[in-house]
Amino acid sequence: MKEILTKLSSYNIFNYLFPGVIYSVIVTKVTKYNLIIDNVFIAFFVYYFIGLIISRIGSLVIEPLLKKTPLIVFSKYKDYVIASKEDNKIDILSEINNMYRTMISLTFSLMITIAFDVLLDGYIGRFKYCLYYVGLILLMLLFIFSYKKQTDYIRRRVKAIIKK
Repeated sequence: MKEILTKLSSYNIFNYLFPGVIYSVIVTKVTKYNLIIDNVFIAFFVYYFIGLIISRIGSLVIEPLLKKTPLIVFSKYKDYVIASKEDNKIDILSEINNMYRTMISLTFSLMITIAFDVLLDGYIGRFKYCLYYVGLILLMLLFIFSYKKQTDYIRRRVKAIIKK
């Protein structure tokens, strides 16, 4: 387990593991769901996966919504690629920026989970398995769109370097 932790980057810790643990603790405290796992090895992977989901929600839902407001203004991607080669600190600042986006997504996910717990209390038994399938389909779509976004990101980066 110690070897796994030493191989994690700060990005993985602050954007996946940390929000997964925080989400699990808060959900366990304020809802009827218990997400605390006694086995440290299994808990690590479950919390990492929960954090990964929260991070993807931030990337695919929160970021596009905030981009539509005047609050968030991004640099042109080509400018970002060129500038990040000149200034290594930009990558660190981008990592911190992504952590803030993940924290926004964490609070959003907590609100949705708590609302789900309150609204469906007592009714969930009737259509529990339908909810499992809907949840799995939504999870699959989340990762399909994450894959598309990452592929587009790589393609744009390659294009920016080739044009240079």
